Amino acid sequence: MSRVLHSLVLALTLGLTTTAAHAQDSGNNAAAQANNPLANTTAFNIQNYYIDELTGTNEDANQLILRYAKPMTLGDANWVMRASLPFNSYPVGVNGAHEAGMGDFDIFAAYLIDTGNPAISFGVGPQVVAPTASEDAVGSEQWQAGLANVYFNATSAQFQYGYLLIYRGGVGDTNGRQRVNLVALQPFGFLQLGEGWYTGTAPLWNYDLTSDNYGVPVGLRLGKVFPTPKVVYNTFIEPQFSIADRGPGQPEFQLFMALNMQF
Repeated sequence: MSRVLHSLVLALTLGLTTTAAHAQDSGNNAAAQANNPLANTTAFNIQNYYIDELTGTNEDANQLILRYAKPMTLGDANWVMRASLPFNSYPVGVNGAHEAGMGDFDIFAAYLIDTGNPAISFGVGPQVVAPTASEDAVGSEQWQAGLANVYFNATSAQFQYGYLLIYRGGVGDTNGRQRVNLVALQPFGFLQLGEGWYTGTAPLWNYDLTSDNYGVPVGLRLGKVFPTPKVVYNTFIEPQFSIADRGPGQPEFQLFMALNMQF
């Protein structure tokens, strides 16, 4: 169960991790918008979590995430769709053995609510997870459905902040596994340092409503935004440490790295 919980927790970041701004925007605006999860642009992201130690096992783990994001218009409504696919490596059994393979496919659609201020983004919408894992140990073996809410405030060119709040639960047959029943909060804030450099953090705090297990990491990021005529690149590294946790499968320390591209 610890591997399952950890997989779900990491998968939450699939739908709402960072993106970059439009290439035609000014350098300052591109940097300020570089971590807006609701940015109105097509994106492809490559993200990786290396977990040095999991609670309950003292073993390491890894999750590589590929994500595609696309803004859409349905009638008069604006949406952002994000589809994510993880590739997981988790400890199983004894003697440090690991199981690796494709994880569960995740898709999220955010309805963008007009806030009256283009620098403030607010989205809410459904999220669905399909049990596509190639191995039992790297997935949940159940369909999941949930709801997510995202807020991003970029009214300041110097400091941007917001949050992700999400709930997801298992639906239908669980194939003998514990039914997913998870809440997560991801607060984030980013301080622009100039010339595309920025610092900040985006930890993901999780709480399992069934087992009462939780994890509360904190971290510090160093990132750089590279605008080009056709693509805006955003790359960063963020070490994260647990300051409070309960139950097995929670990261004690993890290294979050990414290369995000928008076109």
